[in-house]
Amino acid sequence: MVIGFDRVAGTGRAITAVDPRTGARLDPEYRYGGEDDVARACALAEEAFDAYRATTAEQRAAFLDAIAERLDALAGDLVQRAMSETGLPEARLTGEVGRTTGQLRLFAADLRATAAPGSLDGLREGDRPILSTDPANEGGPEIRQGRVPLGPVAVFGASNFPFAFSVAGGDTASALAAGCPVVVKAHDAHPGTCELVGRAVSEAVRAAGLPEGVFSMLYGDGPTLGIALVTDPRIQAVGFTGSRKAGLAIARAAANRPRPIPVYAEMSSVNPVFLLPDALAARAGDLAEGFVGSVTLGAGQFCTNPGLVFAVKGPHLDAFLDAAAKRIEADPGAPMLTPGIASAYAEGVRRLEGRPDVEIIARGREPDAAAGCRAALAVVDAAHFGPDLEQEIFGACSLVVRCDDLDQAVDVARGLEGQLTATIHGGGDDAARLLPVLERLAGRILWDGWPTGVRVGHAMVHGGPFPATSDARTTSVGSLAIERFQRPIAYQGVPR
Repeated sequence: MVIGFDRVAGTGRAITAVDPRTGARLDPEYRYGGEDDVARACALAEEAFDAYRATTAEQRAAFLDAIAERLDALAGDLVQRAMSETGLPEARLTGEVGRTTGQLRLFAADLRATAAPGSLDGLREGDRPILSTDPANEGGPEIRQGRVPLGPVAVFGASNFPFAFSVAGGDTASALAAGCPVVVKAHDAHPGTCELVGRAVSEAVRAAGLPEGVFSMLYGDGPTLGIALVTDPRIQAVGFTGSRKAGLAIARAAANRPRPIPVYAEMSSVNPVFLLPDALAARAGDLAEGFVGSVTLGAGQFCTNPGLVFAVKGPHLDAFLDAAAKRIEADPGAPMLTPGIASAYAEGVRRLEGRPDVEIIARGREPDAAAGCRAALAVVDAAHFGPDLEQEIFGACSLVVRCDDLDQAVDVARGLEGQLTATIHGGGDDAARLLPVLERLAGRILWDGWPTGVRVGHAMVHGGPFPATSDARTTSVGSLAIERFQRPIAYQGVPR
C-alpha cells in the first residue's frame, strides 16, 4: 500500500491477481490493510488539507501535469501488467492510459484558464473564479461568490477501467484539482496495476513539495476497510464506480454518519436504445452491425453497454434481428475481468434462458479464456417486459423488446429506471416525441450513435438519475466533475 510517502505491507487477508485468460495466479502477493491503516491515511490527508487547498491553481495544475508525465513514461509497463491482470487487449489499455493522462491534463488546463489574468473580474478564492456580483446590492456591502474544496476525499477504484476510473482516474484527478487530498481504495481485480500507478502519484506528490497526505492508496475489502474509510470523520466526500449493491452500501454508511457526507456513486445502467421505424426501414443491416459491435466491445464490460433495445414489430425489425443474430453467433468471445465477473455474467444469461417469455435467439462461440464471455442476444414482447428484465447483466448480452407500436415503446420508456445513456436511431415526429421522455431518463442522449465510449471534455455528462448514479446533478467525466468536491461560499463586504 501507499500511505503518504511510505510503502506499507498490509497484515490482513492475502490476495493475488488472476490472469483471466489462463486462470493463473500472478505474483506478487498483496495483503489487505486494516482500520489502523485507514486511520493513518485519513489523518495524513486531514493534516495536508489546509496546506494543499492553499496552493495556487498553477501549482495544482503543474502537479496534475507531473502525474500525467510519470504515467506516460510508465505506459509500457502499465499496459503489460494490466493485460495480465484484466485480459483486456493492448490497444484498448494503451488508449486508456492516454485517456487517463488526458483527464489529468484537462483539469490542469481548466485550472490555468480560471486563474488567467483578466478572467472575469480577477477576484478569486483559492484561484477559482468569482462567479457573479449581485447588482441588487448596489449601495450596500458587495457580495461575491467563490468555491472552496470540501476536504479529504475517498475514491473507490473500478474493476472495468484499470486506469481511467481507478487510482489516478477521473475521481482522483477532479478531487486533486479541486484542492482535496485523496485516499484511494484499490481494486482487487488489478492490484499490481494499482501499485504501479499509486507509486507514480506518490512520487509526484513528493517531487512537487506537497504534504505527503495529499495521496494514499489502500488494499482491503469493501464491507470492512471500505466502510471504515467512508465513515472516518476526516473524509468529506466519496467517489465510487461499481455495482449497485456496493454503491448503496457506501451511500447508507455515509448517510448514517453523525455528519453525513456526499457520495458520488456510478452504479448501474442498461442504456436503452430506441430503433425507430424509419431507421429500421432504411438501414436495418447497418444498425445490426453497429449494435453488435457496441454490445460485444470489451466483452460488454462497459457501464454504457447497450443492454436494452426497443423497436416496433415488423419485417424491418425481423431483418435487424436476423442480421444481429448472425453477428452474435460469429463473435469469438473474450476474457472477462475476473472469474467472479464471468460467473455472474453466465448466471445472468441462465436466468434469461429460464424465462418462458424470453427467447435467446443467438449465442456467441465458446471462448478459449478461462474466465470467458459468450455473447448472448435475447428477445421479449413488450407485454412481458417488467422491472426484473431491466436488471443489468454485466457483459456482452442485450435484450430486444418488441413493441406493438411507438405508443407502447414510449409507455415502457416512461417506466424505466434512471440511466447513464439513452440512444435514438431515427428522426421526424417519432424522435421529437421520444426526446423529452429520455431527457427525464438519462444523463446523456445519443442520436444515431452507440453509447459505448465516453469522450472526455467540457460538455460531457457521465451521470444520470438513480440508480445510474446517486446524484443526477453531477458527472464523473469531464471538467464539471470538479464541482462535486467543492462547495459555494459567499463573501459579503470582504475586502478585495
